[in-house]
Amino acid sequence: MNIQNPDGGETYAAAGVDIAAGELAVERIKEKVRSTFRPEVVGDIGGFGGLFEFAQHRYQRPVLVSSTDGVGTKALIAQKVGRFDTIGVDLVAMCVDDLACQGAEPLFFLDYIAVGKLDPDHIEQLVEGVAEGCRTAGCALIGGEMAEHPGAMEPGEFDLVGFATGVVERDQIITGEHVAAGDRIIGLPSPNLRSNGYSLARRVLLELGGRSLDEPAWEGAKHSLGDELLQPSVIYSPAISELLRQVDVRGVAHITGGGIVGNVPRALGGHNDAVIDRSTWEVPPIMGEIQRTGNVSDPEMAKVFNMGLGMVVIVPALDAHKTLDVLRTAGHRAVEIGDVTKGDGAVRLV
Repeated sequence: MNIQNPDGGETYAAAGVDIAAGELAVERIKEKVRSTFRPEVVGDIGGFGGLFEFAQHRYQRPVLVSSTDGVGTKALIAQKVGRFDTIGVDLVAMCVDDLACQGAEPLFFLDYIAVGKLDPDHIEQLVEGVAEGCRTAGCALIGGEMAEHPGAMEPGEFDLVGFATGVVERDQIITGEHVAAGDRIIGLPSPNLRSNGYSLARRVLLELGGRSLDEPAWEGAKHSLGDELLQPSVIYSPAISELLRQVDVRGVAHITGGGIVGNVPRALGGHNDAVIDRSTWEVPPIMGEIQRTGNVSDPEMAKVFNMGLGMVVIVPALDAHKTLDVLRTAGHRAVEIGDVTKGDGAVRLV
């Protein structure tokens, strides 16, 4: 398409798409992207597709595992606060921690950023967060797309989506089929909402409660509500990968939309129940703020939010102590939260 029209006709820029800003944004993010590269990455950024040389000699029967996700309405909080440097971490966490549930090591990542008006500073902050998440997870950011959508989105509006691919040996895929009565359930704490339940949190705190993002997160808090809601998600994938090397992990559940009651059943193999003791871990204060402000019931809270657990693993009883040691060494204050019993896939919070 001819953007520069010497005759004074319509141009792409006049329609709201700034190609020069897009080119500047690409230049500014190149080093951030390169900082995530693994030895398997082939070439550099700028091609029509990201290239990743698969190290087949490491595996006998490799299976690729893929996941895609977004950051949901947490993006609206970032937009209101004007901070975009952490939300990319959330994006990576949502994708690579899904891969970990099937025992997969994340290999590479791609992102998609749609904006109403392309601002290189905005893009640079978003990609820096994605790159930080990829460095933490050990996966390469090998490609992505920036799209300017004037008319469909207002200036300042954006959406952020990611795609992750990992690998696992065929005979080491975690399916939950080996979970058995007597197995122990270990929880990995989450200090915040991660990227789930923000539609309810925003409605309760900002609309019904009339709270300002600039005021303290709760009475006596030393940080603002905006800072609390923009805390990046913990990335559990590296710790799970290390645990898989040392322990017979039988089930893993990423606690995202649906909460504990909606996600733990996916790791039980269909023929077991989980009995979880709610007194074994601390619920973050922001959960209490949401519940009190909106008069939200206990069942609704448990269905929407992670309630302080970001990941759950199921291991044989004899491996419970070693599991705690491995996860704590990896930086997570893991706790034993319950047991597996015979059943049909239900979760009982006691």
